[in-house]
Amino acid sequence: MLHLRMITPHHLTERVVDLIDGTVGTTHLVVLTGAARDPEGDLVLCDVAREAADELLQEMRALGIDKSGSIAVENIDLSISRRADDAEEEAPGEAADAVVWEQLSESTHEESTLTITYSAFMIVATMIAACGVVLDNAILIVGAMAVGPEFGPLAGICTGLVQRKPRLAGRSLFALVVGFTAAIVATTVFSLGMDAVGLFEESMLDSPRPNTSFVWQPDPFSFVVALLAGVAGMLSLTSAKAGALVGVAISVTTVPAGANAAVALSYGDLAQMWGSGIQLAINLGGIILSGTLTLIAWKMLWRTQHGRMVRKPGAPRGTEGAGGAG
Repeated sequence: MLHLRMITPHHLTERVVDLIDGTVGTTHLVVLTGAARDPEGDLVLCDVAREAADELLQEMRALGIDKSGSIAVENIDLSISRRADDAEEEAPGEAADAVVWEQLSESTHEESTLTITYSAFMIVATMIAACGVVLDNAILIVGAMAVGPEFGPLAGICTGLVQRKPRLAGRSLFALVVGFTAAIVATTVFSLGMDAVGLFEESMLDSPRPNTSFVWQPDPFSFVVALLAGVAGMLSLTSAKAGALVGVAISVTTVPAGANAAVALSYGDLAQMWGSGIQLAINLGGIILSGTLTLIAWKMLWRTQHGRMVRKPGAPRGTEGAGGAG
């Protein structure tokens, strides 16, 4: 269940109440007349099953509540209520399969913005991976994969393309490119420093590395794994099963490939640098392709099964002609 908290202008409150009351999967409706001060209006509270939330939010935005008031959505970790159980039963489909597009757009917006923290994580993860590839240490490689924050911008690109939000896609692409560029440059300097103090040697890069040589030797499996990771990653985001993202993060060679490219660049090894760059491009491209296709397929499937709007029999519509998700 999700909890909705809305500030509505006085003249729209009744329409909002009718819309909520007529939507399958809603319950615990509360109206506090005149409770809001900034902006001025009424406070409307309700709980809604995740399966019905997206269409309800779209109808609210069609009324202009997001402009004249506010809409806040919170996840309910525990709801001890028979009415809540009944609302979930009434809503079609399963909560784990429902996509709340507004929530997805907001989360990817936050994760795909170029910030100091994002850049620091990228740089640190790439430096850890650099140690891993030089030492041929698979544990360090896995750790670097888990630390790397690159899936946020990748998900932002996919979401922006599917939702037709070029600003989100462009901002995500910018964060991805700048993040990897900064990480590779910083790791190249880091590699030169480690070489200067005798911790890195060129012979370590040229010697056989059975545990980590895959990061600069792309093959067809690289693209296959990237495709599968993109599907798993987007499913984990749309179903709010964020724990699966850890598995996605450590399954794709993005940060380690960038790290190997940086170390190879510091020693002038163009062959390894080129191979690492190809590996990086293959994985990023595969994730974006499969992630975008997954969102498109999920969007079409959900609309086919559940229609444009789920309503209680005989209930009045709160607004006419409201569009569905993006």
